[in-house]
Amino acid sequence: MRVLLLGGTGEARALAAALVERGVDVETSLAGRVADPVLPVGGLRVGGFGGVDGLAAHADAFDAVVDATHPFAETISGNAARALAEPGSPPLLRLARPGWSEPAGTGVRPWVRVPDHETAAAAVLGHGERPFLTIGRQHLAAFTGPLAHLPVLARVVDAPEVAVPGAWTLLRSRGPYEPAGERTLLTEHRVDVLVTKDSGGPLTWPKMLAAAEAGIACVVVERPAPPAGVTLVEDVAAAVAWVSALAAETGEGTSGA
Repeated sequence: MRVLLLGGTGEARALAAALVERGVDVETSLAGRVADPVLPVGGLRVGGFGGVDGLAAHADAFDAVVDATHPFAETISGNAARALAEPGSPPLLRLARPGWSEPAGTGVRPWVRVPDHETAAAAVLGHGERPFLTIGRQHLAAFTGPLAHLPVLARVVDAPEVAVPGAWTLLRSRGPYEPAGERTLLTEHRVDVLVTKDSGGPLTWPKMLAAAEAGIACVVVERPAPPAGVTLVEDVAAAVAWVSALAAETGEGTSGA
C-alpha cells in the first residue's frame, strides 16, 4: 500500500507515523515554504508539482492520496481535487482539523468573522488601534497598507517577503504557545484587537483564550470551502481507518488493518 500524503501540518506528521507503523509506504510532500520544517517519518519530497497535471502524474504511482495540508491551503487542495477527479485516479481524502468555536463567558466579546484577509484589515480599524496579527507571513501584504500607521505586533515563523512598516513590531516565533505567555504578550504590547485565521487545533488556541479573558476583540478570517466531491475527515484516527478500509478493499493490506 503506497500513500501520497500532502503534508505540512501536525496532523500530517501524526498520520504518517501511524501509517508507517502499520506497514504503509508513505511519501509526504512538503511545499518547501517553511525554512526549517518539522519533518515526518517515512519518505519525503519537497517542492511543488508544477500544477494539476504534475500532481496527477506523480500521484499515479500511489494507491491513495491524503491531503492533510493546512485548512487555508486552498490552492494545493483545489489542485489535488482536480488532479484526481478523472476515472482511474487514486482515491483522495481530505484531512482537516475542525475549526474553533468562540469561548463562552461573561465579558467575552463576540468574534468578528470575515471572509478574507482584505476584509480583516478593514475590520481592524473599527475595533482597535493596537492590533496583534497572527495570520502568517504570506498574507501580511493585505495589512501593510491599511495598517501602516498603527503600532502593529505581527507574529510569524519565517521572515516575511514584504516590507514591514516602521511602526510595526515583528516577532518571529513558532508554537505551541501557553496561555500565560500569551497573556503576558497581550499585556506588554497593549493589544486591543487580535487578528487570526480559523486554523483550528490546540497549537495556537491559547491566544484566543487570552484574548477572551482580556475582553479583546477578535477578527477571525473564515476558512475557504473544501473542494466539492472530496471525502472529508477531521482527525487522524478517521484517516487511518479510511486507508485501512481502502487497503482491505483493494487487497493491498496493512499490518494494522
